[in-house]
Amino acid sequence: MKPVSIVLILYLIAGEASAELATGNAEKNALYQHASPYLAMHGRDPVRWQEWNAKTVALAKQQGKLLFVSSGYFSCHWCHVMQKESYQNTAIAKLLNEHFIPVKVDRELNSALDARLIDFVSRTQGISGWPLNAFVTPDGYPLVGMVYVPPDNFKTILEKLLAEWKNNPTALRDMARAASDELSPAKLSDSHQLPADFASQASKVFVEKLFSYSDELQGGFGQENKFPSVPQLATLLEIYSRQPDKRIKTFLTLTLDQMASQGLHDQLGGGFYRYVVDPGWQIPHFEKMLYDNALLTMLYFDAGEIFQRPDYTQVALDTANFMVTIMSTNTGALAASLSAVDDKGVEGGYYLWDSQQLQAILTKEELRVIEKFWQLDGPPDLDHGQHLVQTMSIEELAAALKKPQPQLEKILQSARSKMLQARSKRILPRDDKALAAWNGLALSALVRALRKTEDAKIKDAANALAGFIENTLWNGTQLHGAYARGKSLGKANLEDYAYTTQGLFDWWQFTRADRTKQRLEKMINQAWQRFYGKQGWILAEDMLLRYGQGEAVIADGPMPSPSALLVRITWQYAMATGDENLRKQALRALNHNRQEVLIDPFWFATQIRTIIEVQQPG
Repeated sequence: MKPVSIVLILYLIAGEASAELATGNAEKNALYQHASPYLAMHGRDPVRWQEWNAKTVALAKQQGKLLFVSSGYFSCHWCHVMQKESYQNTAIAKLLNEHFIPVKVDRELNSALDARLIDFVSRTQGISGWPLNAFVTPDGYPLVGMVYVPPDNFKTILEKLLAEWKNNPTALRDMARAASDELSPAKLSDSHQLPADFASQASKVFVEKLFSYSDELQGGFGQENKFPSVPQLATLLEIYSRQPDKRIKTFLTLTLDQMASQGLHDQLGGGFYRYVVDPGWQIPHFEKMLYDNALLTMLYFDAGEIFQRPDYTQVALDTANFMVTIMSTNTGALAASLSAVDDKGVEGGYYLWDSQQLQAILTKEELRVIEKFWQLDGPPDLDHGQHLVQTMSIEELAAALKKPQPQLEKILQSARSKMLQARSKRILPRDDKALAAWNGLALSALVRALRKTEDAKIKDAANALAGFIENTLWNGTQLHGAYARGKSLGKANLEDYAYTTQGLFDWWQFTRADRTKQRLEKMINQAWQRFYGKQGWILAEDMLLRYGQGEAVIADGPMPSPSALLVRITWQYAMATGDENLRKQALRALNHNRQEVLIDPFWFATQIRTIIEVQQPG
């Protein structure tokens, strides 16, 4: 990516800031009782939060104030911390209310805005994450960005930036505009003929780059926090399936084994956490997201088939069952996320155990077995207890304890049941809103499960979810981005259309229902009309944020590139129906920015996977 040259006023040394906190009787602001649980939780902050919309941006222009845009999500631990420390601090609230236009964004409802701000902060600060905070000029150009900062530093940033804005507003406006102008417009191709050997070339470059980032001793990528990185792993698995390679197999199976057996995976109740904070996959950041679990379900199904590993298939089935059991709602949709923080404000508190809790519910024999199996016989690894990680296989456990394997399996099952029953009495907040994009991914995952099992619960859940997408999120002419508390929220963006069309395509392939096919075709065509044009792809209509132009290819994030995924589904649909116009449209889009894809292929994994599937069908 091309760096943005901009001098930012941040992280200045501050004196002591006021620690005065707002009381529980804070005045209600515009977010009070909002349908989004994340926005609603800020409804009694002393900060007079506004939503991001044309009216709020117009207010900033009218008053000549910088917008302070803070983006986060319900299950984010550090979002809760910054709320308590800064947004419920009356001194900080007074500064924000009097001199800025404070805006709260649920990143899951406005993922396009969030993605643009993430790009800005990562380019200018070299880091990104949530809470994501940016100061935006009244003209809509981001000026300064940051993630979490302590309250004393944050107060100083507000004071220094306010002084600069009062003294040099023109210079700051020009600086912000220049940062946006440095992003080059997309270079598009008119040809629908890919070079004959491009898939092979891209595969080779991708594998080389991927191994430069990989941890071949512990699996995954990098040496600090580790994420599932499903787009990259799925593309590597696709390459291996066509041209088996021992090094690729070793790395993939190591990574899949680590993710399933260590701290990323909830060993007791199922489902995967968002990421781990150490290179050895031990300690998770405890929120669970619907998209992660949907993507990992599909990845483990693919790996189970390609490597002939029934245990991977079982992980996928268990994760599908986790989604339909724990993340179900009464609308037929699946909930967005489970919080990292329990009802007592403890990160991971819902999942952690201490010795007294275990002794109270388990027999001595059960305790002895799980201590060995889940590494609970040492000191707690976290302040509030121990997290379960698998240290050995059942076979190794049987050898270590000199007990028959069937007997140990019965003991483990008994212990699991007792621990789950005890855990069910704890309280874990969740975000019940239904996101179109993530539910589209979930539908694809459930279809994959239905091809492996006749489980009635999964079948009923898939039917209900497909009905929710077709009848509630789709109104006959356009797609809604989300649904909560009985009403639609937000306007659907490219991500919503891309992932939802994938879900409906998989559902149509499974059911062959004409009604689904008709709706799918309308959604595909609308997605191209709304989000693709002469300048390439846009993430959303009516962005208001004037940062960046159209993109030839959108990079992968934690989820697959929405542009590459829409191209892939368009191609698959065109091949299934014989639609020549859609086929050529998809091929033209695959031709865009081929050199950029080869320069940094790690971040264009889904585009490369699509190219491979188009050029090397099999």
